Amino acid sequence: MSPPSGSRMPPVTLGGIASPTRCAISLASTEPALMGMKLRAATRGSALALWQTRQVASQLECGIDEVIVSTMGDRNTDVPIHSMGGKGVFVKEVQAAVLDGRADFAVHSGKDLPAVTPDGLVLVCVPARADARDTLVGASWASLPPGAHIATGSVRRRAQLAWHRPDLVFSELRGNIQTRLEKLESGGFDAIVMAAAAIDRLELDLTTLVDRLDPSIMLPQVAQGALAIECRANDTETIAVLRAIQHADTRRVVDTERAFLHELGGDCDLPAGAHATLGDDGIEITGMLASLDGRALIRERRVGTDPDQLGRAVARFLLDERGGRDLLADLR
Repeated sequence: MSPPSGSRMPPVTLGGIASPTRCAISLASTEPALMGMKLRAATRGSALALWQTRQVASQLECGIDEVIVSTMGDRNTDVPIHSMGGKGVFVKEVQAAVLDGRADFAVHSGKDLPAVTPDGLVLVCVPARADARDTLVGASWASLPPGAHIATGSVRRRAQLAWHRPDLVFSELRGNIQTRLEKLESGGFDAIVMAAAAIDRLELDLTTLVDRLDPSIMLPQVAQGALAIECRANDTETIAVLRAIQHADTRRVVDTERAFLHELGGDCDLPAGAHATLGDDGIEITGMLASLDGRALIRERRVGTDPDQLGRAVARFLLDERGGRDLLADLR
């Protein structure tokens, strides 16, 4: 089959799912072995997940078929994430599609990926990161009135907002992006919290105020704004193809944040966050752990050069020197 031409990604809309796509091939730069190669990408079926998978496809020099998978997190939108166990509720079924051979690789939102990679898989590639920040949608942080009503399904977001503003009232909010925006428009809340990367990737033209929260107010989830691509650990051919779109600087900071989360022994079920950046002195990371109600919150900032050692050191400091183990005991 002849390769497709052009490089435009098919559109993804909030209201529907476009048909599966194949990524473009650059005949000038593609190795002969890749000219007729076609890979299968496992992905969730949301508009954002499809956009992310097609963005990856647009960077690869081979054909791509989408394998759309429904996850526990997708099917149980009325259940809080932490009540489902938290770990991998948006990725387990997608990972399974790769492990059992239905797909060759998986594209995840980095923030959804558990800290421990399952046996048989490898986190092969992390492309360039988008905006890692959280946003307040519907109001600015500075203008929130006393007792403002905020909706979020994230224990991390709720804990940090409550730490700064104990007067805030919170409601659980789950569902896809369109569902959450519709609930905001219905007038039930003063604001909701969303990832900046989701707004930017889908190019949402929001009529309401969007306030991007500085990490000093809200540390993002580990690997937020980054994509994480997994494949089978023994699939050397696919590994070679995917590593071509690795972004070295993003991989370093994401590995640092994931090392922090791994040392805590948690995943997205914890009220914990971390944000790492690269500077002249190496990698700078700030990590945070809080109680569910936000009454207790501990943070630590450090600079280093080794991602694994640095991330783990920050987590160990919070656990051993700042009372983090007691916080974890209360959470569990």
